[in-house]
Amino acid sequence: MIPLSLGEIAAVVGGRVEGDSAVTVTAPAVLDGRQAEPGGLFVAFAGEHADGHDHAAQAGQAGAVAVLGSRPTALPTVVVEDAKAALQALAAHVVARLREGLTVVGVTGSRGKTSTKDLLTAVLSSAAPTIATTGSLNNELGVPLTMLRSRADTRFLVLEMGIRRIGDLARLTDLVAPDIGVVLNVGQAHLGHLKSRAAIARAKSELVQGLAPGGTAVLNADDHRVAAMRSLTDRPALTFGRSEQADVRVLDVVLDRLARPSFTLRTAATRAPVTLPLVGTHQALNASAAAAVGLAAGVSLDAAAVALPTVALSKWRLELRDLACGATLLDDSFNADPDSTRAALDALAAIEGKRRIAVLGEMLELGDGSEAAHRAIGEYAAVRADVVVAVGSRPLADGAGERAVAPADNAAAVQWLRGRLAAGDVVLVKASRGARLDEVAAALASGPRDVLVDRPMDDR
Repeated sequence: MIPLSLGEIAAVVGGRVEGDSAVTVTAPAVLDGRQAEPGGLFVAFAGEHADGHDHAAQAGQAGAVAVLGSRPTALPTVVVEDAKAALQALAAHVVARLREGLTVVGVTGSRGKTSTKDLLTAVLSSAAPTIATTGSLNNELGVPLTMLRSRADTRFLVLEMGIRRIGDLARLTDLVAPDIGVVLNVGQAHLGHLKSRAAIARAKSELVQGLAPGGTAVLNADDHRVAAMRSLTDRPALTFGRSEQADVRVLDVVLDRLARPSFTLRTAATRAPVTLPLVGTHQALNASAAAAVGLAAGVSLDAAAVALPTVALSKWRLELRDLACGATLLDDSFNADPDSTRAALDALAAIEGKRRIAVLGEMLELGDGSEAAHRAIGEYAAVRADVVVAVGSRPLADGAGERAVAPADNAAAVQWLRGRLAAGDVVLVKASRGARLDEVAAALASGPRDVLVDRPMDDR
């Protein structure tokens, strides 16, 4: 964060300072006081079950020098009526101060946002200092927190942007209009709120319509709902995908025995080979999106191809781990919808192993079609796995038929797996965040000899 005194912050957000107004914030803002850094700002919210203001002293012990909240605290505090609005106003101010030398990239889509953001961060950081969303902090609080991590030397700011309802992206682009806006796909996530893919497409299109003057839209040529967004802006557009019409095209995808893709990226002017340390054919498409953004930002295709394999992927996204029993864990437990679950099952089927075991839980926010969607995924899983462990979902188990095991909860799933996993097995763990199947993955990976898979990329 750029240095700002509490007096300056109060003037920006329309608050008053309780304490020393000369105290200067020099480190990022946080919502969890335990994560505060020396010189940081703790943003306190009074919730239904907990009041962040009560943890100001703890934040101070971790390094925070001040609080932004709705009442005075043990630390110097900028007191405001609405802490969320103040956080957003402060973030908008900081980015506006830096905007002349800063390129802002917004990334949205029903699936693949975080992986693409990670790939994009690898591409852009190879060219200049880059700040990007940590994990999936992509909502009305996460986006301003990322914005506030910008520094004077930051040249690229990569913001993952999520939605739940129509208008969410418009509000985010009101905070900061991206110079480059990436729309990855329109899937089934959020059908429970938005009811139809047409409505989801409308919500996602707000990113394209909210671009900064002179901005560029980067669109998936393989998704007709996304490709149609080109008509919603008079800004330049670049496309990516496998389609012949894509400006950055994916060709000749080959998987190694751990389902890691090698492929060629081609533009009208050149082509470049890429080998990723990530699991799944779909990561080639995400890489083409990142390369297209790189071109819009002035990073050559050759430079992007060199940078892409250096990606550091966020936790719980098709993360490979060798288990002490000799099995391989594929941890994709962060979130799930039908499309991303099919992609994960395809990756499971492509990995060499003796038995393939799919541990699947509920996919949330699918609306009226939820039961049918779960049954269809069960059927899909039964073709790609030897055993389908359907945790807490009768429709999943019904769809998988004779290949299904149906433990009632996570603890029962862990007990069943621990008694049966053997050397050479490959086990996928996948569900929506609310199902907490990360607990299952963590329990399986709790042995002292478990290590992240780091095998040579030429081991095919």
